[in-house]
Amino acid sequence: MKNLSKIVFDIYMGIGMVAMGILAISVLFSVIMRYFFGLSWKEVSEFNILLFAFTTFWGMGINVLKDEHVVIDIFFDRIKPAVKRWIAVFNYLMVLAVDIFLVWYAIIYTQKTGKALSPGLGIPMKFLYGIMPVAGAICAICIIIKIIGFLMAPAEAFGRKNIPLTKEKGGKA
Repeated sequence: MKNLSKIVFDIYMGIGMVAMGILAISVLFSVIMRYFFGLSWKEVSEFNILLFAFTTFWGMGINVLKDEHVVIDIFFDRIKPAVKRWIAVFNYLMVLAVDIFLVWYAIIYTQKTGKALSPGLGIPMKFLYGIMPVAGAICAICIIIKIIGFLMAPAEAFGRKNIPLTKEKGGKA
């Protein structure tokens, strides 16, 4: 099971990395063509926007799984590990609620505006806006995986993460 989850995560991360690489190359190409040759294409510009939206929303689940989000843990670190588990579960349940809210309204928004054609690429906007509910649903799965991980982890996993700064022996702080 651990190998399967690693393979799935690697594929998920790989898709994001490939999209980010294509975005970087495409933006670099656009900048060079615009500023050195005076050329620009609305199709390339819209493609960059599409990739930027994709990488932003695709990265939500990765951030959840890798704990790459802002945490102010000065007080959280002082709580007993057994209590921390339940606070972490509660926090992620709140994140899940916000994510479900995002997915719900992203679906509504995509249904209402998705029939219009994009001005650059000429594709239905549902392909641009559709990344929001899809990535939000993937993020919800990642949040549920994280909550299950919290519930199954030993209490020691919730120990203090940051070591307080102290005076060194014979020195100043």
